[in-house]
Amino acid sequence: MTELTHVVEALLFIASEPLTVAELAEVAAAPPERVERALDALAERHAEGRSGVVVERVAGGYGLRAAASTTDVCARLVARSPDRPLSQAALETLAVIAYAGPLSRPEITRVRGVSADGAVAGLVDRGLIEEAGRGGTPGAPVLYCTTTVFDRVFGLEEGLASLPSIESLAPDEARSDALRERLAVVAAERG
Repeated sequence: MTELTHVVEALLFIASEPLTVAELAEVAAAPPERVERALDALAERHAEGRSGVVVERVAGGYGLRAAASTTDVCARLVARSPDRPLSQAALETLAVIAYAGPLSRPEITRVRGVSADGAVAGLVDRGLIEEAGRGGTPGAPVLYCTTTVFDRVFGLEEGLASLPSIESLAPDEARSDALRERLAVVAAERG
């Protein structure tokens, strides 16, 4: 491995969030093309099945994550079950935030039609959503957006831009139109 490959590996190791090629090139003081070659070498060295960690492209950048074969052991270390599924309410809330966020709890409640307080708290605890500032409405409610943890969990290489279109998810045109209308109402109210 070249010295640059070592540097890129160390940067990915210490970074708390995915790093873009441009960020890696700037910090390593190297041309982006060389950084991309270093990333390719690292991806080959740390491929699934060859290493306990893998280089992954996520949220428009690169990061290191535990290999799939180590999920159970890693989960025991952090005392979390790797199979702990999200509730239907949490999945709905997460989808609303991903597609229409940043949103406040009252806005999420209006879109879903039921209280979102418990789902929002659970998603914050899991690190899938985070505070994204304050709204411009009375009371200045907290706004929530998805995190890079969300991008990693759902394998979104380009962050939210990697999400499928709403049309591809709706089982029929009427439900797609209804969902779009509910999201438009919230967007219009935010103004």
